[in-house]
Amino acid sequence: MRTGSEPATARSPLRMRLALALFGLSWAVFGLVAFILTDRPVWAAACGVLLVLTLTDIGVVVHHIRQGPHYQPGRDIPPYEPDHGGRGRLGR
Repeated sequence: MRTGSEPATARSPLRMRLALALFGLSWAVFGLVAFILTDRPVWAAACGVLLVLTLTDIGVVVHHIRQGPHYQPGRDIPPYEPDHGGRGRLGR
């Protein structure tokens, strides 16, 4: 919900999330190789799962970065009226 007090220069943390995901990717690959070489299949499988999750996150982040900025209302658009706890769509 938009309150009208958002900073005008706010930026998305996608690049930081990408950097952290790449850091996690390097550790997942390192752990996978290390546990395979030391014959620890359970830990290697755990690092493999972490590797797949990290690759998925990187894909999502890159997709969002390539989408570019989305429309944000300017200063001339008033903030949304806050919800005062009235009846919802279901009438409860």
